[in-house]
Amino acid sequence: MKVLPIALLAALTCAAPVRALDLPAWLDFSSHAQGDIPIRPVVSEIVEDRGEDARWIPGVVASRTQVTMAFQTLGRMVSRPVDLGDRVRQGDVLANLAAEDLEATTRAAEAALAAAEVQRDTARLTLERTRALAARNVASAAQLEQAQRAAAAAEAGAEQARSALVQAQDAQGYARMTAPFSGVVSAVYEAPGSVLGAGTPVLQLSAEDRREAVIDLPESALAGLPRDAAFTVWQRTDPARQVRAVLDRIDPIADAATRTRRLYLTLPPDSPFRLGALIRARLGTASEPALMLSAAAIFRRDGAPHVWRVRREGEGARVEAVPVTPTAEFHDRVLIGEGLEPGDEVVIRGVHSLSDGQPVGPRVRP
Repeated sequence: MKVLPIALLAALTCAAPVRALDLPAWLDFSSHAQGDIPIRPVVSEIVEDRGEDARWIPGVVASRTQVTMAFQTLGRMVSRPVDLGDRVRQGDVLANLAAEDLEATTRAAEAALAAAEVQRDTARLTLERTRALAARNVASAAQLEQAQRAAAAAEAGAEQARSALVQAQDAQGYARMTAPFSGVVSAVYEAPGSVLGAGTPVLQLSAEDRREAVIDLPESALAGLPRDAAFTVWQRTDPARQVRAVLDRIDPIADAATRTRRLYLTLPPDSPFRLGALIRARLGTASEPALMLSAAAIFRRDGAPHVWRVRREGEGARVEAVPVTPTAEFHDRVLIGEGLEPGDEVVIRGVHSLSDGQPVGPRVRP
């Protein structure tokens, strides 16, 4: 009767190690077929030259023809009948200097000229008498030469006094500043009562015939900018009224402080902007779009720049590599010259982890 329990115990002892070698389910490293990788969404943007992704540049409206007015002589400014923003016509008085000192200088020059003319006339008479005496051998040749030298010096002195009088009269005329053309006083630098030197700026006069928008851009933004680039200009208070402006010229020297270059955009004659108005400008127009793209969207393949363009057909979408031609660069945005069209969807995040024809999910805004 004791044989059965002993046999049963032996059987259980032999079975225990086998069950101990079994692994739990979470440690099962046997190979299994992997399921399909889920399609990931993509962070992308729609390529266009307007909308929230468009970048604008601040600027100001200025006149193509503007001069800095200054007096050509030293004096004290006693009046300035015009102020900032005033419209003036050609020939209108802009400022006046104190005329008392200038009038005294003119009177002194007139007196000096009269004295010099008396000396000249006396020297001429002396020369005539000396010549007559020399003809009768009464005066010597040395006396004749001395009279000739005195007459020549007197002539030169009279001419010098006459030139000084002309300068004094001109200086007296310079005491009145007049407008060389019709325009608007766009800046004022000195107030009445100031003592001014010759050439000290007093005010700035701007013509209203040709207006232009003035903006500043860094050197990197000018590298691929076309010579006749078109811009769209508008004001913050009236964004619906936009006008087309064409690049006219670029300052050849960068600003010493900001290292930017100044661009001058020619505005149409019927533009609604006044001189000095603050404006906003962006590259491109409705008929000539400038496609700007995030610099993070560009990657290189075989040494050439490419982007991932998303092709959506129904509920499915795939990416394809498209070669592009980047031109100008502004901050983190790049102007695309060739390769894309308005409305294209381009991936701007994770561009190095995609492959041609890879399926992608819905678009995620950056």
